[in-house]
Amino acid sequence: MRFTTPDGRARFVPTVPRLPTHAPDADYPLVLNTGRVRDQWHTMTRTGRAPRLTAHRPEPFVEVHPQDLLTYGLRDGELARISTRWGAAVARVVSSREQRRGNLFLPIHWSDANAADARTGALVNPVVDPVSGEPEFKHTPAQVEPFSVDWYGFLLVRRPVEVTDLAYWARSSGTQFHRYEFAGRGRDRDWAAWVRARLAGAGEWLDYADASPAPTARRVSPTAARGLCLRVTASGSAGARVAGALFAKERLGEGERASLLAGRPSLDGDTGPTVCACFGVGRRTLQKAIREHGCTTPKQLGQRLKAGTNCGSCVPELRRLIEESLVPAE
Repeated sequence: MRFTTPDGRARFVPTVPRLPTHAPDADYPLVLNTGRVRDQWHTMTRTGRAPRLTAHRPEPFVEVHPQDLLTYGLRDGELARISTRWGAAVARVVSSREQRRGNLFLPIHWSDANAADARTGALVNPVVDPVSGEPEFKHTPAQVEPFSVDWYGFLLVRRPVEVTDLAYWARSSGTQFHRYEFAGRGRDRDWAAWVRARLAGAGEWLDYADASPAPTARRVSPTAARGLCLRVTASGSAGARVAGALFAKERLGEGERASLLAGRPSLDGDTGPTVCACFGVGRRTLQKAIREHGCTTPKQLGQRLKAGTNCGSCVPELRRLIEESLVPAE
């Protein structure tokens, strides 16, 4: 290899170690670390179009140590607002013991095109390395707090729709559909009218709504070929992955339509959240192989299910899953 120097040889540049320019303080007590996730690259302009890759992490998230969840009043699976002196973002909370206490991790990939408020670059402090020009992506003082909403929901549709009127939303690609996770405030929205404005001429509909203290609204188009599934609840969204699998069908059966409307899609055949994106192997499938077939190493899981045998990026997650699955129940 020849370098762009007079003699073609590389040059080492000596640098003096220094502490980050901005230190945490009483207003911003946490350290924000940013970076990429396993299956995405940059702002997902290409990788974000691959359903297998987006299935692993379908929306922006912030990883927080479990003790910090308690300290800052957060709940796993709900929303949080992450703020620095330079910007803010909203993301789904993920409890993770792999994060150090006092640290947050926020991925870089979601832009204004695929999330309501998740531009991580807007939060990073402006200090750059004097030699390389690299920003301090790994150390920005931050604070975190719950992002209060009244309801959560998801929407699955064949073609993209406009959802910018909602307090929170994130879009990802599924197999033959687009997936929206969203949340908002207020309880007086007419969901039937909201859907009609976005998917005119979708044909037959099934509707369900209640006015209990934890209200729920669901709207389903039984003709999956045209396709729409909407679910809104007060406590959180669930079932988008299972419902998304039905989009491969031309028409739903009576049992499938009933389960969608009930908000409890059948788990028969559900492989769980994607762990191995290369071969589409889900968490439930892996857990079954570990517990029922004695697969106690990533190599054994690879031999049985192919998981981890292509790019290998999911192998650390396979190891963690093995450890979790083999812990005796108390």
